[in-house]
Amino acid sequence: MNPIVVIGSGLAGYTVAKELRKLDRDVAVTLVTEDDGAFYSKPMLSNAFALKKAPAALATAAASQLAGDYGIEILAGHPVTRIDRAARTVEVNGRSLGYDRLVLALGGRPIRLKLAGDAADRVVSVNHLADYQHFRRHLESHPRVAILGAGLVGCEFANDLSAAGHAVDVIDIAPRALPRFWPEPMAQEFQARLAAAGVRWHLSEGVERIDATPGGLRITMESGRTLEADTVLSAIGLAANTALAVQAGLAVNRGIVVDRHLQTNDEHVYALGDCAEVDGLLLPFIMPIMHAARALARTLAGERTAVVYPAMPVVLKTPAWPAVFFPPLQPGGGKWHVEREATGMRAFYRAADGSLLGAALGGSCTREKDAVVKQLPALTGSA
Repeated sequence: MNPIVVIGSGLAGYTVAKELRKLDRDVAVTLVTEDDGAFYSKPMLSNAFALKKAPAALATAAASQLAGDYGIEILAGHPVTRIDRAARTVEVNGRSLGYDRLVLALGGRPIRLKLAGDAADRVVSVNHLADYQHFRRHLESHPRVAILGAGLVGCEFANDLSAAGHAVDVIDIAPRALPRFWPEPMAQEFQARLAAAGVRWHLSEGVERIDATPGGLRITMESGRTLEADTVLSAIGLAANTALAVQAGLAVNRGIVVDRHLQTNDEHVYALGDCAEVDGLLLPFIMPIMHAARALARTLAGERTAVVYPAMPVVLKTPAWPAVFFPPLQPGGGKWHVEREATGMRAFYRAADGSLLGAALGGSCTREKDAVVKQLPALTGSA
């Protein structure tokens, strides 16, 4: 029998392999990845300065160690170029690898703005450990950083880099940082705390072009304003990696379309993680990936199991003012109610009938995370 083939060596791919091995010691598993297969926590890339972690220290296990630990075959440095669903094979380095069932854990790719200017191609993104290693080396001689995007990753990098002594500017077309996660008063408090730590905000501003200057880079806004930087980091979000799925004729919308069993429109192919749209939901966060991987492992082991998502916190790792979010999946269905404490804030997103749909905790109020989890409903689909 052909093995279960997992494509992708991020959290989703490795967690499926690990959980499956707990349930079935004998089934053959082959994990294929285009990188070196080392495991690391991707969320740590945006706060490694604060943790005083060198890039080389972020990888916690090499592919060879993981292969032994999980009893699987790992094909590292092997990009998959094609899926043949009829033959149930994938093309890897010019040869065909058969699969019994196929798991797509392809992750996401950075969204890139279409910018004018002779230095537009010098914008960098950090989505893998290799990207981060290059970024850290680059910062040694290019210390002034402009970050495009005031979302989770952009804000974490802003706090991390400013704490390390870098001059940091954050630019976003949104009127406030993280607008989908919390109400305006909390965003303002957060922005003030990071401003006190040295971060300069440029909100409600779009970038038009990036040009080289003798002293670095000039960023020109759509308003005509300019600012100078040495490095421009794009952190405006990820798009699901769906190219292989499209090539294979699998259903794709915002991500690879799967049901609550993580199954695509092909009964032998599954998907999870940043590349997957699960029952209408895109949840590119740690806890949803863990829940999905455990459910899928049970299905692959013979016990068909639907993923159930409890209320799951999203943690913002910004020491200047940390936050925890339970984002409402339907932001138009309720209203924020904000409460202030001496060193923190909390906000609850309630429907007209008073039911709790989401929440946000900032500063010292983040310690209330576990209590809030108990008050929130499980996640349903179609959002």
